[in-house]
Amino acid sequence: MATLIHRPEYAGYDFGPEHPFTPARLAMLLDLIRSLGHAAPTVAAPAATREDILSVHDEAFVAMVEALDRGESRPEAGRFGLGTQDNPIFPGMDLAGRWLAGGALHGARLLMEGVESRVLQLGGGLHHAQKDKAAGFCLYNDLGVAIRAFVDHGWRVAYLDIDLHHGDGVQNLFYDQDRVLTLSLHETGHYLYPGTGHIHELGTGPARGLSLNVPLEPFTESESYLEAFEAVVPRALEQFAPHVLVVQAGADAHFADPLGDLALTTQAFEMLYRRILDLAGEHTQGRVLFTLGGGYEAQVVARVWTILYLTLMDLPIPEALPGPWLARWQHLLGPEVGSTLHDPVPAYPEFPGREERSRRNRDVVDRLLDSLLRYWF
Repeated sequence: MATLIHRPEYAGYDFGPEHPFTPARLAMLLDLIRSLGHAAPTVAAPAATREDILSVHDEAFVAMVEALDRGESRPEAGRFGLGTQDNPIFPGMDLAGRWLAGGALHGARLLMEGVESRVLQLGGGLHHAQKDKAAGFCLYNDLGVAIRAFVDHGWRVAYLDIDLHHGDGVQNLFYDQDRVLTLSLHETGHYLYPGTGHIHELGTGPARGLSLNVPLEPFTESESYLEAFEAVVPRALEQFAPHVLVVQAGADAHFADPLGDLALTTQAFEMLYRRILDLAGEHTQGRVLFTLGGGYEAQVVARVWTILYLTLMDLPIPEALPGPWLARWQHLLGPEVGSTLHDPVPAYPEFPGREERSRRNRDVVDRLLDSLLRYWF
């Protein structure tokens, strides 16, 4: 069983009707979970304080967000990643960002107090936010705020990012800190935003060897992805011996997501979630904090994150999607949505070059592990 953290104010994190990071994703998700017959009670966490945000962000950046939120005109806003196409200014954005950070922080506190061993923050996962600027749809780094709280508590934190995009913001926040291990599996930055997450990014100073990146070839499919995960993640957790696992569970590595080219199926996501829980059981006494993240195809994110919820709650995965839910959200789901929670098998025609992609991914994993020999193995 898991504690769910969510509140209606999360819908205020809204860049506008044309922006892909829409709060409708969360509304669809909660509606689907409840349409499947689960009450899914949620904990309404308090907003993060200004001091909480300053635990990972610069004063100048936070002050700029607050000034823009008050309606002030600041021509230098672009230097802080604000007022851009990715991160447009919107009313109430400071508080909206603090609600999400507060949810992740509250989840961390539940784990530190021993109240719960599994927490799912139904929102957040703003892993691109940097110490001094917004980036990639991300204002305040809720994950960083939670990780900082764990570290201040004296815990060693393993951060695992399964989003399509490299978790650059979280990596950068803790790049020189030896109580945080960052692991990111993502589509290679040679072709995709943010252009980072290469195997040579290993951390610095006392944290050298604690930043692990697995950049995968475009059109990497489930089998190759899971093989790479299994080659790196269990070994890293065994070496690092964390007290808690923090997971950014973006859904945009799914084959139907429009913003990237990885090719996971819903079945692969379920396997990932179950394996992550197994690893938490082995290494952190089951303590794990999940957030959501990227995911930009409406019919995918609702299904993938419902599977995450059901897995965390030890509930069975039903076959069919509820008809009333499909009818309510047809305007966003589109004409191609199926009637099942899981993808059909096969989910798509085979992509040419599968064996060559798998070979390249194995080579990346081998080179990463070789580079870690002097630090770990």
